[in-house]
This record gives sequence, structure tokens and C-alpha cells, in this order.
Amino acid sequence: MSLTKQLKKEVAPFEKVDSRKSIQQLITTLVPLILLWAAAYWSLSISYWLTIPITMVAAGLVIRTFIIFHDCCHGSFFKNKKLNHWIGTITGVITLTPYMQWKQSHSIHHATSSNLDKRGVGDIWTMTVVEYKEAKWYTRLAYRLYRNPIVLFGIGPVAVFLIQQRFNRRGAKWAERRNTYLINVLIVLLYAALCWLVGWQAFLMIQLPIFYIASMMGIWLFYVQHTFEDSYFEKDDEWSYVQAAVEGSSYYKLPLILQWFTGNIGFHHVHHLSPRVPNYYLEEAHNATPPLQKATTITLKTSLQSLRFRLWDEEGKRFVSFRQFKRNAKQALQNAKAAANDKKTFNAVGIDLK
Repeated sequence: MSLTKQLKKEVAPFEKVDSRKSIQQLITTLVPLILLWAAAYWSLSISYWLTIPITMVAAGLVIRTFIIFHDCCHGSFFKNKKLNHWIGTITGVITLTPYMQWKQSHSIHHATSSNLDKRGVGDIWTMTVVEYKEAKWYTRLAYRLYRNPIVLFGIGPVAVFLIQQRFNRRGAKWAERRNTYLINVLIVLLYAALCWLVGWQAFLMIQLPIFYIASMMGIWLFYVQHTFEDSYFEKDDEWSYVQAAVEGSSYYKLPLILQWFTGNIGFHHVHHLSPRVPNYYLEEAHNATPPLQKATTITLKTSLQSLRFRLWDEEGKRFVSFRQFKRNAKQALQNAKAAANDKKTFNAVGIDLK
């Protein structure tokens, strides 16, 4: 039996929806989120220093809401397709993400993750060492700016969640466009109602930190689980779906409280192998499948190293930093000069290197 079939067989028992667990997760996520938002408003009358920690916890619940949204996109939260669609749309309003648009782009991400010939949809912009070396100066500059943590995690939340996701992608069908329009209208209505209820100043003081923290952490989770030193990238003719899942996605081992807030998405290798596994079964699937336990494990501490991984080195099969790229390029130039000098020396004494 091939590795692919073996892993699929071992994970298959966890590709099941438990409606009771799904409903319970909805309640334990959305109800506390609403209560915390109300608590944040109440705390404004005491001290904004009390409001901030409340919004931080609320932001964690928005991330957990996004995982519910994410499961709906994969059809793994409820058995009923329409129920997934409407819960996905509602949670899309909370997370500022168009359901049908993201569902489409994310399915492409799963089908092409770690495939060097099919990059560009639903992923982080990644260049290889050779591509960067041959790129025009303005492309290099744009890439360096994009990969700068201040841009990626500071400007990225606004650029992606507030601006980019308000528009339909090119070539989108009418049903997808209509869903994006609906979510945009519902966001406006929800925010207008909250502004009317508590005042626009109070609304901004509460919602801005919730939005910013949640979206920044969301981008971080997506980034760090595909950007680690010995990740996996291959050209299309050598690319393997299973290797992309197990070797190109990490196991982000988080403290239990953070694992709860992030809906077990740290078991990203399991999710990429089988998107049909609901988030509440990811850990069980990991523990029951020995080959999956060999996936690269990163922790809060080691995950910070990913901030310096910028370029994929196809020859070394690993991520390198811009500094490493410069150092390697300088060393290659010195080696080339040394080889040229040696050739001249040998030729001078009549020795043919050929």
C-alpha cells in the first residue's frame, strides 16, 4: 500500500462531522465574544487599560470564529451544505472575510501548496534564490518590503481584511460576487448598528484592537505554518500532495489555552493532508497516526526564527535569509574568481585543466 493510501486510510475515521460538537463550539465561541464586547464597552467607563486586555481575549475568540468559518469553507463543520454556507457567511461577517471568495482561493491553496510552478493564489508571496537573483531591482525592492515584518504583520491586516477582501476577484461567478456583496452590506449594517448603540468613538476604541490583534495573529498563523527552515517546495513534475502536507506544513505546538483559541489549527499538517477533518478532531488524528507525528514541530520560541526566512533555496532545500543570500552570493563570486585565477596559473605553466 502506498504512503498516500495508508495515510488516507488512517485519517479517514476522523473525517466525520459531530453536529453536537459543532454546535457546542459555536456557542462557546460566539456567546463569549458577544459578552466580552459588552464587557469592553462597560470597562470604558472605568479605564481603557482594563478595556485592552478584554479586547485581546475577544480577539482570540475572533480567531476561533475564523477557524469555524474555515471549516465551513471545507464543508467539514456541518453535514448540511447550506448550513455550512450560512454559518460561513455569518462568521465571514465577524471575520471580515467573504465566504465564497475565500472558499475558492483556499481550495486552490490546498491543491497547490508548496508547488513552485503553481504559486500565487491563497498563499504568501515566496521567491526562490534564483528568481530573486534574476529579478529586476524594483521587484527585489517590492519583495523585500512585502517580507518585512512591519509590512506583513503591521500593514497586512488592513490591506487584506479591510481592503482586498471587500472586492471580488477577477473572473468570479455571480454567486460568489453576490455573496461578497451580501457580506459587505452586513458588515456595514452591523458596524452602523454598533456605532448607533454605543457611539462611534466607543466602537472604534473596542473594535479596532480586536480587529487588529485578530487579523495580525491570523496572518502570523498562516505564515509560520508554511515558513520554516526545512520546509518543502518542488516543481510540478516532482511535487507530491502528501509530502506537501506532511513536510510543507508544520505542527505548531502551542500551550493548551492558545491551542483552544486557535481551534487546533496548529495541527496544520493533518489539516493539509485531509481538509475534511473538523478542527475538533485534528489532535486525535495526529495522535492516532504515527507518520504524521514526524512532521516538523515548532514552538512559540522556535517559530520566531521564521521571521528571517525570506527566500527558498532550491539547491539546499531550505529557507534562507537575505543576509545568507548575500553571504552565499559573495562566497560563490570569490570561488569563481579563485577558480579563474587557478586556471590562469595552470595555463601559464602549460597545464591544460580540461
